[in-house]
Amino acid sequence: MHVVLSVGGSSINPKGEPDLGFLTSLAKLIKKSKNKFGILTGGGSIARVYAKAARALGASEYEADSIAITSTKQNAQLVIAALRNAGIDVYPKLINDFEEARGLLNKVVVMGGTIPGITTDTDAVLLGEAIGATRLVNISNVDAIYDSDPRVNKSAKRYSKMSYEQLISLATSSDKRKAGTHFVFDLLACKLIARSKMEAHFVSGKSEKEIENAIEGKKHNGTVVI
Repeated sequence: MHVVLSVGGSSINPKGEPDLGFLTSLAKLIKKSKNKFGILTGGGSIARVYAKAARALGASEYEADSIAITSTKQNAQLVIAALRNAGIDVYPKLINDFEEARGLLNKVVVMGGTIPGITTDTDAVLLGEAIGATRLVNISNVDAIYDSDPRVNKSAKRYSKMSYEQLISLATSSDKRKAGTHFVFDLLACKLIARSKMEAHFVSGKSEKEIENAIEGKKHNGTVVI
């Protein structure tokens, strides 16, 4: 089966420097799995820093988005390098078009962001739809879905399982549609996984075992949306 991985920039580049250990670990899991993969990378803190700087210099939201997308593509190229280093049959070039990804179903394909105004969450789901993925794994610096930011609210409610409708409701209150903002999952992405009935798993990038279990559809400590 095809699995799409939505890999947060916070996992790839957590503190302004690429996490080679995470990239190597992710490549190992992909090589070990019998599934086929499409991978979409986020921009993380670097994207937020550049988007904020662009706004401070008078850039429009369109321009801030465009700058943030560049960061997602840099992260995608690092993922490609890690996969090639692990001996995985990955398409060697960055994919920029969902139709192109559809024509490469026998290889691992990697994408960054696509167009301003569309988050990498949405890009990941669209990639999943394009390649016929039935499972999406969202890897970030948060270990599950909460009803509010657990880093700010210590009493935030954690979900182990939720419906598409619950996820859409939660995203409606948190998606501000601005480059670099924090929210659980973009509202449009939530609606797209609901229409496709794509099984979605949300896990922390800090745990190799959690990621592996999510990829294989096994029990994990994150959140499952079905």
